[in-house]
Amino acid sequence: MVQALVIAVVAAAAVGALYLAAAARVVRQYERGVVLRLGRLRDEVRPPGFTMVLPGVDRLRKVNMQIVTMPVPAQDGITRDNVTVRVDAVIYFKVVDPASAVVEVEDYRFAVSQMAQTSLRSIIGKSELDDLLSDREKLNQGLELMIDSPAVGWGVQIDRVEIKDVSLPETMKRSMARQAEADRERRARVINADAELQASKKLAEAASEMSAQPAALQLRLLQTVVAVAAEKNSTLVLPFPVELLRFLERAQQGAPAPEVAQAPDAGSRAGPAGDPGTPAPDGARPAESGTPAPRPDASSKPYAHH
Repeated sequence: MVQALVIAVVAAAAVGALYLAAAARVVRQYERGVVLRLGRLRDEVRPPGFTMVLPGVDRLRKVNMQIVTMPVPAQDGITRDNVTVRVDAVIYFKVVDPASAVVEVEDYRFAVSQMAQTSLRSIIGKSELDDLLSDREKLNQGLELMIDSPAVGWGVQIDRVEIKDVSLPETMKRSMARQAEADRERRARVINADAELQASKKLAEAASEMSAQPAALQLRLLQTVVAVAAEKNSTLVLPFPVELLRFLERAQQGAPAPEVAQAPDAGSRAGPAGDPGTPAPDGARPAESGTPAPRPDASSKPYAHH
């Protein structure tokens, strides 16, 4: 009798252990448990920790509540300004209602992925190329709203959507590079012209100041000579100021004419061939004549007796 009772207790304990092993469930911290009893959803959601279900009657579905990072495959599309691009993105989402994520949609991950791809293609068709390249924040917000609208009914919340990369054809890249180069060249020319205008104004002011003081022109000339000589050039062109030439001209006009001193015994030189020379004074011998001059007549002038 006692042996039969012991066997019954051991059998009951074994059955209880088997039942406990079959009914015990552990829900991790980042998960929530959704129980379906005979195919019907139970109202309560099992919190993290140890929980029990009815074996063969209840079915426990664990739903991950962490933020999921899902890459969106690259989508080919044509922008509103007829440019072919290839855009890929990444989406961040999490489950906020485990019961809806289990009941309302078959696979919420696959559903979010397909919705993200269709929304991305729609955004490409509605946007221009400049918006895809420069105004991504606005496109990200629009893409997030497009995905979040149907995802709310699935118990999923879209946390963030980011456009990762925009691939362009090689011809478009070259065209954009030429456009950027032309724009930079235009800005460089405008800046250079502005600098020339400012320099001309400053030069005009400097010229007006120098015109009042002639000595300033001389100083500026010397500064220019010093600057040119520092380069060790072989040729140095030094201009003379007009004021210096005028000063020398006025000085020459104001000086008296020099007197010509004439030797007492100098004769007149004969002119060129065929041109008679100036007659020499009496008693003087021509300087360049080859024949001796005739002696003066004795009756013309009296002799001096010593």
